[in-house]
Parts: sequence; C-alpha cells; structure tokens
Amino acid sequence: MTPNQIGALLMMGSMACFTLNDTLIKLTAGAVPLFQLIFLRGLLTTSMILAARGRMGKMPLRFGRRDWGFVGLRAVAEVASAYFFLSALVHMPLANVSAILQVLPLSITLTSAVLLREPVGWKRMSAIVVGFVGVLMIVKPGAEGFNIWSVYALLAVACVTVRDLATRQISSAVPAMSVTLVTAVVITGAAGLGSLTEVWAPITRELGSLIVGAAVFVLGGYFFSINAMRAGDVSFVASFRYTGLIWALMLGWLVFDHWPSTLTLAGGAIVVATGIFTLYRERKLSRA
Repeated sequence: MTPNQIGALLMMGSMACFTLNDTLIKLTAGAVPLFQLIFLRGLLTTSMILAARGRMGKMPLRFGRRDWGFVGLRAVAEVASAYFFLSALVHMPLANVSAILQVLPLSITLTSAVLLREPVGWKRMSAIVVGFVGVLMIVKPGAEGFNIWSVYALLAVACVTVRDLATRQISSAVPAMSVTLVTAVVITGAAGLGSLTEVWAPITRELGSLIVGAAVFVLGGYFFSINAMRAGDVSFVASFRYTGLIWALMLGWLVFDHWPSTLTLAGGAIVVATGIFTLYRERKLSRA
C-alpha cells in the first residue's frame, strides 16, 4: 500500500473512533454532569497514555518557550471545544452536530488567510462562502430548530480551528504523543476543577461501561489521526475526515432512530463538497 492509502485508512479509522466516542457519550443521556463526565473520561485517557508511555519509551516534555506557548494554546482550545461540543452533542442529533463540524477545513482555510496571510484564490474563497451557506441550512437560524446548542456547535468549530492552527505552529521536533499527553492532562485538570461546582452523580455499571468505552475510542481517534497526518500527503488524507459524517448518519439512525431532515442533509452535502474542493485546490497548488 502507498503512504497515502495507509493514511486514508488511518483517517477513516480515526473518524470511526471519534464518532463511536460521541455515540457513547450521547448514550449517557445527561445522567452524569458534563464536567464529571469529561473528568472521568480524561482520567482514563491520561492513564492509558501513561501506560503506553511505559511501553513506547519517554515522551519528552522539555520544549522551547515558543513551542510551549502553542502547546498551551492548543490545550486551552481543546478544553473549550470539548465543553461546547459535548454540551451540543447531548442536546442535538448526532448527525446534525457532525454535519456542522464538517465546516472545519473551510474555517481553517479562511482563518489562515486572515491571520497567517496565506494566499487564498477566488475559487477557494467562493467555496468557503458556499460552504457557510450549507452550514446555515443545517443550523437553520430563525427556525424552530435553531437554539443555544446550535451556537455551541459553532463555537466548538471556532475552538477546533484555533486548536488546529496552533498545532500547525508547533515545531516538528515536539513528539505528537507528548502534545497528546499535555492536552489530556490539561483537559482532565480543567474538568476536575469544573466538577467541584457540580453534584456528582453515582456511576452505575452501565454508565461506567459507556465512559470506559468512550475513553478507549477517543484515545484510538487521537492515535489514528496523529499517524494519519504523518503517513501521507496532508491534503489527501484530510479529505477522508468527511467519512465521520457517514458514521454519524449511520449510528444516529441505528442507535437513536434519528434521520436528519432533507434540508440538513442538503446542507451537509454542500459543506462536504466545498470542503473536498478546497482540499483539492490546496493539493493542486502545492504540486504546482
């Protein structure tokens, strides 16, 4: 298999793991307070990373000041995105939240053009505009389906955009698993502090199984996505991120008996199509 084919399989595996994590979190149905839920999942994830550290060798944490700044910014953005995304996930259909997240390649391209002065031609800019029209079709502003949780999903997109842009600024000398460890520790610590403001719910065997499963899948998602980005061309591999929407549609239908409206499906298709076009243009320009 070519590096691009391996990267594509790893990215599809990553999207499957992340969507299965989302499904298990949603199955808790609000029975566990949000901060307690994030804290317990983070505690399990951090423990698994430390266990892997013993087998894989040391994960150096001595970075330069610049790298620590971007690692810290990434971790803070990850904490905020986890809060907004999981809040929206508990109250919205799985496929709707996933469809909104598909705007990420477009938001990253636009933000890179504005903040990092990266060149964006009129074709890619047109794709960004069309993609955001697709997002409006999904969230339906002014309609009955639009509420605070739709805003939370959009805020999650903004936070993930900051996270990914910060990641791009971290030097290649910093191991990916070291960044993952720092992020997991920060999320767990922040959620632990937040959980002090909540009344903890008792964890039944069923809830415990869901949280353990979510921790395993979220760690698998991180592992596959990191290796996917290192296996092949980023512009090629990243296009397979959209398979997450297929998983979300399938699991939303099988597990929660929910199928999105025609307007939501049309908006999701527009976002996916424009995102793939944006990635295609980036790949074409990089080759040129």
